[in-house]
Amino acid sequence: MSASAVHAYGEPLELPVVVGVDGSEPSLRAVDWAADEAALRGASLRLVYASLWERYEGASRATDFGEASEEVMAEDIVRTAERRARHRRPGVKVSTDVLPEEPEYGLVRESRSALAMVLGCRGRSAVTEALLGSVSVAVAGRARCPVIVLRGSHDNQARIGAHGRIALGVGEKPAGSAAARFAIGEALLRRVPLEAVRAWRRPLHEPPAHPLIVGGPAHLEEQQAVDLVEEALRDAPADLRVRRRTVEGYARDALIAVSREADLLVVGARRRQGHFGLQLGRVAHGVLHHAACPVAVVPEPA
Repeated sequence: MSASAVHAYGEPLELPVVVGVDGSEPSLRAVDWAADEAALRGASLRLVYASLWERYEGASRATDFGEASEEVMAEDIVRTAERRARHRRPGVKVSTDVLPEEPEYGLVRESRSALAMVLGCRGRSAVTEALLGSVSVAVAGRARCPVIVLRGSHDNQARIGAHGRIALGVGEKPAGSAAARFAIGEALLRRVPLEAVRAWRRPLHEPPAHPLIVGGPAHLEEQQAVDLVEEALRDAPADLRVRRRTVEGYARDALIAVSREADLLVVGARRRQGHFGLQLGRVAHGVLHHAACPVAVVPEPA
């Protein structure tokens, strides 16, 4: 199957997959993932280092022979990342660039001409886990393209999916959802099933109803969740294996649970015209901090 058949927004193949690198081990893992993504889509790979990154997350770069991080120049960082990408995917065209600016602004600008963007996640300790990495959150909340943040395993190796499944968090407005298109495309590219999940909550003080008595979903809210899942999957091709799930409870908790058995969790984030602040949403923000697998945040028009 050609990559052009499953692009999330119908972008031309000339657009690259962009990865933000900073010399850290997690960013090298992001290079691996991005190289695989570019190979799957028949796209090029662009490695970008914003030289003021250390202002945000410190200069804990991966260095050889104990070399002090302050002595590692920007050229060394992108050169190391380039070697890694070429070794991982020799057939992928690779370009590099150094941006003499803060990463939040540089990477968001790069997202305007990217097929997707991939970022590593440094969170290990309780403090950094809570912060996640201000760059990852800021870019995911403002980017114009899908942003994949590599949550989950911290072995600094991007491996072939262990679970063989893509998960989609179904939003409030699933008709024409960019997140659904992206998730369907990822599942088709990887030739794995797609699991579409929608959480629902029973109103307070409503007594439980038994589904065997009512002959279907026990609550109106549950039926609405079923309908939203169906709407999100309306354009899924017939040959795609799909699992539909509705879960009673909070959306964030349901998606975090699903992430433990997925290779990628896809969620949408509404973008309002003329609004320049962080546009992430509580659910996307929550799974970025706590998911057990990589998370793709896909911008949705408001």
